[in-house]
Amino acid sequence: MIVLKLGGSVITEKDRPETLDGEALERAADAIAALEGREDLVVVHGGGSFGHHNASEHGVTTTAGTRDASAALDVHGAMKTLNQFVLGRLLERDVEAVPVHPFSAGHRDGEGDLHLPTGQVETMLAEGFVPVLHGDMIAHAGAGATVVSGDELVAALARSLEADRVGLCSTVPGVLDDEDAVIDRIDDFDTVAAVLGASDATDVTGGMAGKVRTLLELEAEASIFGLASLASFLDGENPGTTID
Repeated sequence: MIVLKLGGSVITEKDRPETLDGEALERAADAIAALEGREDLVVVHGGGSFGHHNASEHGVTTTAGTRDASAALDVHGAMKTLNQFVLGRLLERDVEAVPVHPFSAGHRDGEGDLHLPTGQVETMLAEGFVPVLHGDMIAHAGAGATVVSGDELVAALARSLEADRVGLCSTVPGVLDDEDAVIDRIDDFDTVAAVLGASDATDVTGGMAGKVRTLLELEAEASIFGLASLASFLDGENPGTTID
């Protein structure tokens, strides 16, 4: 079982509102289409310039919420648009991709913990579909609706589905040290905290530091790698930075 995240910065021009990086998405779709055994693959994609831009405009994050339906729908609608682009590229390559919209599938409790039932995902997989989830808005007890990041979804899916491998396809070839060299393996956050900076573009979900923290909490081995290494990851290799 593989849970794969396509970073929003990979498939969109993240510093230009609602702008797709069509070439990068085509390359990602090609790699996924070449994978044998897609019945054990779940895809998640980030928000990039679609979700993050709209969330920033309305001042919503994973903790700061809104009770304005129009604001929530701006973010959700932008993410559905991006999701449709992803689905379209996969369907063109005969990948039986179908959407799962987190806004209608899960919620946060009053402590902010994410609850994401995965029965629908498991049934989709069993029936030969490739579920494609995405960063989204989500109902949040006591806060209206907040952002749920693709990284949070990856973690929830990996735990619930007992994933064997987790991959985050990023704009960088792995987690970089202070000399821009890829760190081969991370097993403790404190050892790399000093070199983990915030994202250069608008990101309301925590940047690289948040990704590493989230992945360290998983039982499954995880990899962070660049788009050029997506095919090798799907072939069973561990490119980029391994996090365990």
